Amino acid sequence: MKRMTYLLPVAIVVIAGLMASIFIVDEREKALVLQFGQIKRVKEEPGIALKIPLIQEVVYYDDRILALDTDTIEVTPSDDRRLVVDAFARYRINDVVRFRQAVGVGGLPAAETRLSSILNAQIREVLGADQVTSDTILSEDRRILMNRIRDQSQAEARALGLNVVDVRLKQTNLPEQNLNATFERMRAEREREAADEIARGNEAAQRVRAQADRTVVELVSEARKESEIVRGEADARRNAIYAGAFGADQGFFEFYRSLSAYEKALKGSNSSLVIAPDSEFFEYFSGTQDAR
Repeated sequence: MKRMTYLLPVAIVVIAGLMASIFIVDEREKALVLQFGQIKRVKEEPGIALKIPLIQEVVYYDDRILALDTDTIEVTPSDDRRLVVDAFARYRINDVVRFRQAVGVGGLPAAETRLSSILNAQIREVLGADQVTSDTILSEDRRILMNRIRDQSQAEARALGLNVVDVRLKQTNLPEQNLNATFERMRAEREREAADEIARGNEAAQRVRAQADRTVVELVSEARKESEIVRGEADARRNAIYAGAFGADQGFFEFYRSLSAYEKALKGSNSSLVIAPDSEFFEYFSGTQDAR
C-alpha cells in the first residue's frame, strides 16, 4: 500500500513531463523549437512532435498567405502630377528561421511594419520613375507597374524570410487640394470640345442649308422654264385655233370677240361705261350690223 502511495506521484510527474514534451503542429502552421532563445529545430510538416520540457519552447508561425494594407502615400510621376496611392500585398512566411532571426520576438507586427516600409519605398520608386506618367498609372499599364513593385519588393522581403506573392494598387486619386483645379480644367476642356462640336455642326448646317436653297432655286427656275414653255405652246395653239376659226367664219369670230369684250368691259355690278351709242363697240346691240 505504501509502495502504491509512492508510485502515484512519480506516475503523475512522468505523465505531466510527457505531456509537456509533446506539441502539435497544425497544417496551417510552421513551428520553431527554441532552447534558451536559440533555434534548435524547425517543424514544417503537420503532426505531433517532441521537445524537452522546461528547457525548450515552441513558437508557431502562420503558413497561409497573409494580407497587408499599406498606408496612403503621395507619389509624383514624371509629369509632376501628384497622386495619392495606397496598395495591398499578399505575402507568406517562406523561411521561418530567417523570419525569426530578422524580427525576433516582434513576430508578424514587426514584420508587417518593415514590409510596409519596403512596399512604400518601391511604390515611390516605380511610380516616380522616368517615362511613368499619371496617365500611365491610370491606364491598363498599371498591371506592369504593380508587377515591377512586387518583384523589387520581393528582393528585399527575402531578407525577412517573406515571399511577396502579389501587390495591387487599391486606389489612385488626386490630392484633395488638386481636385477642384482638375475638375475646372476638365470642365473647361469639355466646354471647349462642346463649342468645337457646335461650331462644326453650325458649319455643316450652313452647308446643308445653302445646298438646299440652291436646289430650291434650281428647281423653281426649272419649273418656271417648263411652265413658260408650256404656256407659250398653249398660247401658240390657242392663236392657231383662233386663226383657224377666223378663217372658217369671220362673222362668227367677230361676234365672239365682241361678246368677250362686253364681258370684260361690263364686269361687276358697279361698272360704268360712257361711250357714244353709235360706236362700233355696240354694233351687235344696235341691230344695224350687216348680215353676214
